[in-house]
Amino acid sequence: MRKYIVVFITVSGKKESKKITEYLIDNKLAACVNEISNISSTYWWKGKIEKSKELLLVIKTKKSILNRLIKEVKKIHSYSVPEIIALPIIGGNKDYLNWINSSIYRGKYE
Repeated sequence: MRKYIVVFITVSGKKESKKITEYLIDNKLAACVNEISNISSTYWWKGKIEKSKELLLVIKTKKSILNRLIKEVKKIHSYSVPEIIALPIIGGNKDYLNWINSSIYRGKYE
């Protein structure tokens, strides 16, 4: 069951969200990408506390292609250190999980 994951990626705005979402879907690195708007982020950066407005992408994909997804997103992301973190899906609707599996190009990145 733990072959599926949810990946979180923060982005600077709508334009970047669209670019990354389309890239992941077009290249079958994600079955689905949800965009959550109006995220307030507070974080340490270069020795000081920063605050910014961001968007959060919530991506459903397979664990076996995570490294490829990270590599590809880093190429097109505007941040020098983008947040790309993954959590395992420990259970869920089997039909939905099967849909994730069938929506991602098998063999291309595994």
